[in-house]
Amino acid sequence: MLDEIKDILKIRKKRIISNIPRHIAISIEKEIRSTKNTGIDETYKKRRKIIKEIIEMQIKLNIPIITFFILSKNSKKSEIFSFLMDEISGFFSELKNYRSIYKNQVKVSVVGKWYDLPERVVSEIKDVIESTKDYDRFFANFCVNYDGHEEIIDACKLIARQVKSERLDPESINSEVIKENLYTSYFISPNLIIQNSDEFSGVLLWDSKDSVIFFTKKKWSDFTKADFMKAIENFQNKN
Repeated sequence: MLDEIKDILKIRKKRIISNIPRHIAISIEKEIRSTKNTGIDETYKKRRKIIKEIIEMQIKLNIPIITFFILSKNSKKSEIFSFLMDEISGFFSELKNYRSIYKNQVKVSVVGKWYDLPERVVSEIKDVIESTKDYDRFFANFCVNYDGHEEIIDACKLIARQVKSERLDPESINSEVIKENLYTSYFISPNLIIQNSDEFSGVLLWDSKDSVIFFTKKKWSDFTKADFMKAIENFQNKN
């Protein structure tokens, strides 16, 4: 009986490893935006810790790309915007000193109009991007000051300029051309999107067309590595 259980576990482990998504996107933005202005408490520290744990899982499972949606464009309207900026700045400062991303050559990229945020945030983001720019083994992307609709609108504007300058024939515009002009032009669309809420956040809106979406119905601060694996297994059961 014990041998049978071991065989089942071996088969399950082999299946998990052999059918891993190449790009997983995780939306935690809703909970981040609703954080109370209580300073850097244990709950927020736990959220940072979970992001690091997921990056460690990415490395362990050999997942090329992970994208975290952590701050939407709408956050500027929040009454706790200044607090959120302190938190985001603190997170990237911490990430910059996270030894594992250097040891495992994880390139950190930031998607969205993060450069419009306060200087304390922009400075920390620039530092971590610069310090990992030459890596290409793994990719950890963070959507900051991001809006899925705005990404598509900006892509349309870029394409319009190319048509106006006669560098692009309007008849040649297709989904590939639009992809080439998105913020996310340099990486493949996510195979799996993990949504830590009961509604779709619009993360990587254009790229999500063929993604499997897994709703955890959990707060990010309650998310675990077991939940991450559950989402992957759900993806595998659908492919």
